Amino acid sequence: MDNQDIRKYLGSGNLTVAHAMRRIDENAGRILFLTDEGDRLLGCITDGDIRRFLLAGGKMDEPALKAANRTPKIASTYDEAGTLYHKKNYVAIPVLDGEGRIVDLYTGDGRENRRHGALKVPVVINAGGKGTRLDPFTRVLPKPLIPVGELPIIEHIMKEFQSYQCEEFHIIVNYKRELMKAYFAENENRYSIAWYDEEKPLGTGGGLSLLKGKISETFFFTNCDNLLTANYERMLEFHKENHNAVTMICATKNFPIPYGVVEMGVNGKIEAMKEKPLMSFLTNTGIYIVEPYVLDDIENDVAVGFPEIAMGQIEKGRNVAAFPVSENDWMDMGQLSELEKMRVRLYGE
Repeated sequence: MDNQDIRKYLGSGNLTVAHAMRRIDENAGRILFLTDEGDRLLGCITDGDIRRFLLAGGKMDEPALKAANRTPKIASTYDEAGTLYHKKNYVAIPVLDGEGRIVDLYTGDGRENRRHGALKVPVVINAGGKGTRLDPFTRVLPKPLIPVGELPIIEHIMKEFQSYQCEEFHIIVNYKRELMKAYFAENENRYSIAWYDEEKPLGTGGGLSLLKGKISETFFFTNCDNLLTANYERMLEFHKENHNAVTMICATKNFPIPYGVVEMGVNGKIEAMKEKPLMSFLTNTGIYIVEPYVLDDIENDVAVGFPEIAMGQIEKGRNVAAFPVSENDWMDMGQLSELEKMRVRLYGE
């Protein structure tokens, strides 16, 4: 790997977790090697390391080194790095010189085929809304059938789940539902779909009441305009290990403030100053993992948002948790301004 490409994988040991996550999103390997001022290796950090750090109570404005692996696997030659890489499912192996500086990086030779695990759990898709954010297109087509490249939004979502061998789909429909059913009736892929008709708008969660008695196992629940490319297997493991009633998939969103920010105390005393800080938040992607008993608590024929349903589970004393993913793993296709960005992400220029 040439020096310019290697630099994409290197970051200062002074970076915050938020800045490290942005850098991770910028390279294909989804890993960042942290170095000191002399370019000597201090540790490495991945989105998985950051997720574990946040779940343990860490904050996005803390030093990235606190979340990093301080003893990553290393090699002294490129051939040794290749051997190590293919012995285990490593992301990248750095090659160090005698001073501990990264002089090369092995990220695979094209032989690896990282397959997803077979989850085989049901998927419920809420596809009943009018899609006002995509007006005027949704005056003609229901939002789930708005094309992104060669396929409509909803089919991109379904194919991502199918890559984990999730083949059982339950789709809640309302607006222009006959067009939806007609599209899939003629679809050559022949998906396994059970349809649920809302007779009136029931919000982002109320339509789930139509599935009572229809699902008896843990399921994914998603809106029809969100595509997630994170690891669904890890999400499901987290959900089950923590005995959650609901796991909300949340994406980190980082917003750079273009000004110096001042923290002021009594009598105007300046207590802290940060130059162009990065503000970080966890945002709800509209994608969840849900236990079937949650359905029993949803009132029939009553409009309700799914976040309210999740809060109801908390009030019952049940576990509701967030699973953080990178903002680069989440695509919100429900906005006109994002459609072309989504197409480029999925198909390239």
